[in-house]
Amino acid sequence: MLQSIKKNKLMMQVLKFGVVGGTAFLIDASLLYVLTEFLGVYVLISSVISFLVSLIFNYLLSIFWVFDVSKKQTVKDVLFFAFLSVIGLGVNQIVMYLGVEIFHIYYMLCKVIATFIVMVYNFVTRKIFIEK
Repeated sequence: MLQSIKKNKLMMQVLKFGVVGGTAFLIDASLLYVLTEFLGVYVLISSVISFLVSLIFNYLLSIFWVFDVSKKQTVKDVLFFAFLSVIGLGVNQIVMYLGVEIFHIYYMLCKVIATFIVMVYNFVTRKIFIEK
């Protein structure tokens, strides 16, 4: 019985994480496209900006809706989340750089690949290190 409850809770959490992540991806990809195509910002700069905007959205919803965390986040908690996020940004930028600059792949396709990799990283690290 307890095992079933834990499994259902995890499935619901994964579903919520998917909704938040999907919405954050739409924010990230849309902003990346607008900055790059319409405002002429270099793609690797656009990628940082769009990632950070979507990260803030993702953080707020992850804390308040997806994961079981204290609603009173300490400075230490926020700094640790920021540390994990900087690693995610680094992974994002490495994939974007390799894809766009080295392999000459369309930047929006690189964004999809980078997002998938960072999404897995984010779920695992937040589940292990942030949820109490």
